[in-house]
This record gives sequence, structure tokens and C-alpha cells, in this order.
Amino acid sequence: MRHGDHRARRLITRRSALSAGLAGLATLGLAGDALTDPPRRAVPLADQVNVAVEQVYSRARNQPVEMVTMFPKNVDPRGLQVCLMLHGRFGDARDSAGGLPAWLTASVAAGRIPPYAFLAVDGGANSYWHRAPGDDPMWMLLDEVPHWLAQRGLGDRWGQPFAVSGISMGGFGALLYTRRRREQGHPVDAAGVVSPALLTSWRQMRKRRAFVDEAAWAELDPLRHVDALGDVPLGVWCGTDDRFILGTRRFIARADPEVASTTPGGHNSRYYRKALPQLVDFIGAHLGTGTSTSRR
Repeated sequence: MRHGDHRARRLITRRSALSAGLAGLATLGLAGDALTDPPRRAVPLADQVNVAVEQVYSRARNQPVEMVTMFPKNVDPRGLQVCLMLHGRFGDARDSAGGLPAWLTASVAAGRIPPYAFLAVDGGANSYWHRAPGDDPMWMLLDEVPHWLAQRGLGDRWGQPFAVSGISMGGFGALLYTRRRREQGHPVDAAGVVSPALLTSWRQMRKRRAFVDEAAWAELDPLRHVDALGDVPLGVWCGTDDRFILGTRRFIARADPEVASTTPGGHNSRYYRKALPQLVDFIGAHLGTGTSTSRR
């Protein structure tokens, strides 16, 4: 199907969803997805009323995946723009719902940023968010996620996320997604990565068994394709004791990001708790400032 056909289908789906009413979203009863058999209603995650979890079927990944939507408390989620949050290695969508909803709520309540939502989906334990035989999480992000968001009245008019973010392996994936969106002619407004898994040698990457060979890794490695990101506003955070600090410093030197933070910390949740609130504000500051919002 041509990209324009995808747009038309998404716009029709979005209008249909809105005409049917999305009151359930405001009470965490997200609209059932057409790809789910039978449709499942979203449910709150533990006691976090501003976090909803539901299961959808991904044809790109050939399996059901969980989708976690996070939005500020006391804000109607209908119509919110969306930033993807890509999880790390051996993680899943639920990993993103720790402090992120609280930090988003606090920043919106303080008036530092306008309200928006985060969306996390299962991308595979060791996928580095690229295609493997029978499992393509990047195509899920590019093609299926907009469809799912449009059904729920989220994202831009085609359901596209306005921004992307990620931690560790998810940081690698977020930079790859940024590149792919630009290649499609629909760049994101901002990208933010924390402790991105940027390795500097095939010897190191080979141990992770995420790529079939060095050539496959080199074709996707963000360090080798910085120019492919264009002029998208970038935020980069990494602890100085992180095992990925060398690759991150090289990326910072080549990409010249808008925010480049290397402060004491390791590759762990203690550091993430310091960096992620800053990422939330960085992403929010670019809502409505870039090219994706001009298409709404």
C-alpha cells in the first residue's frame, strides 16, 4: 500500500473513532483496536490512574504486544500529541511506566510544558528495534503505531507521534526511528535518548547477538549515520560511568545536540531518575515547534 493510502486510511479511521466517541479513553477505557480479536479494554497499571495498558496484535511482529499509554493526571487525554518511549534490552513496555507518568504530571502542573502523552510498546528483548526474520519492531512503530493512535484520537491527524525517546537499546532504536521518519519525509519534532546503547566496535556488538553480521549493524548504527538525522532537535543524557559513555561522547561530538548532558552516574535506574525528568521537559518544549505539527 502506498504511503498516501496509509494516510487516507488513518484519517478515515481517526474520524470514525472520534465520531463514535472516545469518552472511554478519559476513564482508561481506551477504544478497542481493530487488530485485536476480541478487542480488549485498557486497564490502569497498578494504582496509576494516568497509565493504561492494553494488548494489541502486531502483524509486523507476528505476535500480541502490550501498549502502555501515559499521560498527565487531571488532563483529558483525548487529542494529546504523543512521544514514543522505547524500552531497553530485555525490557518491555511496562518498564517505562515507573516514574515517567509522575514526572510528566509534575512538569505539566508546574506550567513548564504543555500536556502530551508517552506511548510504550513491546519491541522485543534483544531486537535493537530493527527487523529480524518474522519480527519487525521498527515497521510496527512506523506503520502500525500511527494506526493504533489514530483509532484512539491520539497523535497528529494521521496518528503520528510528534517525538521519540528511548533508554539504552531504546536510545539506539529512537535514533534509528528518527532517521526512518526523516527518510519517509515526515521528521519528528524532537528526539531524546538516555544512556543510548552506542557501541564503538563490532567485537562488542557481536556479543549481543542482535545483528547477523557487522555489515547489518553498520547499516543501522546511529554513530555512522548522524547526517541522516537531519536538523531534528536532539537531547542526549549519559552517565560518565556508563558502559556506553564512549559511544555517546562520539555521537555528541558528531551530532552537536541541543542538549548534551554527561554527568556522574552509571547505566542504572538511579541515573535514569535524574535524566528522565529533564528529557520530559526537553520533549515538551518542542511540542508544536517542528514540522510534524504543521501537518495537523
